[in-house]
Amino acid sequence: MNNIRLGNIMIDCDDEKGLCEFYYKLLGWEKSILFGRPALCSDSGIIFLFTEEEQYLPPVWPEEKGRQQKQMHFDFQVPDVKKAVEYAKSLGAIIAPDQ
Repeated sequence: MNNIRLGNIMIDCDDEKGLCEFYYKLLGWEKSILFGRPALCSDSGIIFLFTEEEQYLPPVWPEEKGRQQKQMHFDFQVPDVKKAVEYAKSLGAIIAPDQ
């Protein structure tokens, strides 16, 4: 099959509107509603779709036995890491104590 392509990246969370707004401010992608859920669309066609889960347990980092493990993470490319970290923190990002 040659026509398989990524449709969207579904992000489970406890506050779909809040997390969508965070990534909107961080990335500046276009906001929309897809499938009844808040979504962000990049110029290159990447779609983040946010879904609120009633029993959502956020992952911990670093990972701990018996606690929710991360299932994915995003790596962003930035020209100035220090400035990007400060900006993300101003939007509500939390720095893990162990990096």
